[in-house]
Amino acid sequence: MGKSYRDLIAWQKGIELVAAIYRETKAFPPDEIFGLTSQLRRASVSIPSNIAEGQARKSAGEFKHFLHLALSSLAEVETQLTITAVLVYLPQRRVDELLLITNELGRILNGLLNAVSDHITDLAYQ
Repeated sequence: MGKSYRDLIAWQKGIELVAAIYRETKAFPPDEIFGLTSQLRRASVSIPSNIAEGQARKSAGEFKHFLHLALSSLAEVETQLTITAVLVYLPQRRVDELLLITNELGRILNGLLNAVSDHITDLAYQ
């Protein structure tokens, strides 16, 4: 039986980021529920979702495409976290901790992109 997207370290770290974003955005002002709260949550959910969808395609080219989409969503999250800091919706220390998670996830995603070849590689799995 083949490996699942759930075995990918990038997907696992993406889920961790989603959980952290959801926890932290609970403290945002109520008037941000359809603004920054929604944007951060949507962009963070998009990261592991794209990893899963790309891996499920079983084509290296399509997997790479979806990994690029995950990286794009990661850049959105980083930008929105910077806006969060500017608006002081979270303490700078907490924003910095979240940005450390996004940096690690970005490195993992870039490594996975480099590892993907004509066949889905086992290098990115735990």
